[in-house]
Amino acid sequence: MMDRIISSLIDFRAFANSFLSNYEPLALLLAPLLTLFTARILQSFFLLVHDNGLKPTILGFLITSIKMVPGVKGYIDAEKQKVVEKLQSGSKSKRDGWRSELPREGLGRAVIEKLNQEKSNDVAWQGKCSGTVYIGGSESEGHFSLINEACSMFAHTNPLHLDVFQTIAQCEAEVVAMTAALLGSKNKSSGGEICGNMTSGGTESILLAVKSSRDYMKAKKGIKRPEMIIPESAHSAYDKAAQYFNIKLRRVPVNKSFQADVKAIRQQINKNTVLIVGSAPGFPHGIIDPIEELGELAYSYGICFHVDLCLGGFVLPFARKLGYPIPPFDFSVKGVTSISADVHKYGLAPKGTSVVLYRNHDIRKHQFVAVTEWSGGLYVSPTIAGSRPGGLIAGAWAALMALGLEGYLENTKAIMEVSKRIQKGIKEIPELFIIGRPDMTIVAFGSNDLDIFEVNDIMSSKGWHLNALQRPNSIHICITLQHAPVFEDFLRDLKESVQTVKENPGPINGGLAPIYGAAGKIPDRGMVQELLVNFMDSTC
Repeated sequence: MMDRIISSLIDFRAFANSFLSNYEPLALLLAPLLTLFTARILQSFFLLVHDNGLKPTILGFLITSIKMVPGVKGYIDAEKQKVVEKLQSGSKSKRDGWRSELPREGLGRAVIEKLNQEKSNDVAWQGKCSGTVYIGGSESEGHFSLINEACSMFAHTNPLHLDVFQTIAQCEAEVVAMTAALLGSKNKSSGGEICGNMTSGGTESILLAVKSSRDYMKAKKGIKRPEMIIPESAHSAYDKAAQYFNIKLRRVPVNKSFQADVKAIRQQINKNTVLIVGSAPGFPHGIIDPIEELGELAYSYGICFHVDLCLGGFVLPFARKLGYPIPPFDFSVKGVTSISADVHKYGLAPKGTSVVLYRNHDIRKHQFVAVTEWSGGLYVSPTIAGSRPGGLIAGAWAALMALGLEGYLENTKAIMEVSKRIQKGIKEIPELFIIGRPDMTIVAFGSNDLDIFEVNDIMSSKGWHLNALQRPNSIHICITLQHAPVFEDFLRDLKESVQTVKENPGPINGGLAPIYGAAGKIPDRGMVQELLVNFMDSTC
């Protein structure tokens, strides 16, 4: 038996040497290297197709190739600069008079008068902005005045120094606890360990939740190449988190109801998935994702599930108490591991205040940064910021304590009623349609008969500041207490704007409709991204 094997090997050797003798030695040396090189190219191509899809991958390759043609890149760059200058809409001329160095002599108390003069140049935002300012009334009275006073009392404080500013430490702990109580911490199914911290806003809350989920899943499952899955309606803060924390992002289309598609998300889950995301409601259309189904999905796979309640955290609990049909959305849902809720939105706190909450301390511990080898001593910090403004924390505490349960119920009743009236008014305009079925106070609408971005430009000329959306092209209004006295004005102006565009279609001078329309049609999304970066680079 052994002799036959040896004989076969000798015959194979003779055959191989005879066959290969027909080729140059250099060719035999290069062939394996070229094969390996080709295999790596094919592997990279298939990975791109897997991540981005066949059409975007081929399109990206073609556009990159076209840019390599002499003169084409220069032409494209010149056209992009024109768009950037259009987006700036004269902001460069405003910056010409901005101070670039310290005054020789300080202004002293006169600086307040100077600020008042500068502030008078701001746009008239009262009642005219989508979201933005959530407190009703004017800045010099009522709730505005109250939180301003609370902020000023603690403007010098910093919760980084817990031993010095103990009142602020207490205020933060109480804001977190009161927010957690609204979002299910008292429910037995929550586990009784809900904990969290205050942050500078919804983006930081989301960043921390993503970072903590990544590190928790690494410790729990050993995941070293983390991925997270989000519906395309999820906030862009998740894109920022993916870039900051080196997490692969998988974006899934929403279903026909503009909700997160649970089945599609399930198909994307793999061994590297650390987190899935749901919103209550989503920013674009004000629609609540199927939180219970997503929670069950996350629990069954043993992965983290973050619920974005930045908009809904201080509305949905009260809307439910008022009898609105609000589906489950908080820690009472099995599988929810973290929640973000903005106090500076419908919590009516000063800008720069949000809360991130976790189901237990084991997850939150991965949010903290502890340093033991610094010559400056032992250091530990709970959030992205080191020093934090204690005045904002005091302002948030004052807002919650001043309004109380009855105050938030009253405010929620007012804005929910305005939302229903605005929805009714939009439905009465035949050229418009509402996207999905809004669950809260965001109403998105589009048109099959005219350019909705042109309508937005006309509304802008009337002083309204709305949000432009894409996929589908639409605009939305995020309703606040500022809109309660003026919602009829909004509907009247909207009806007039639709009629204007219907009678005189085409972009208005200085409007941004052509840019929004072109951005939606540009197949190279990298080029759109470059436009946005260039615009930001020129304005800050």
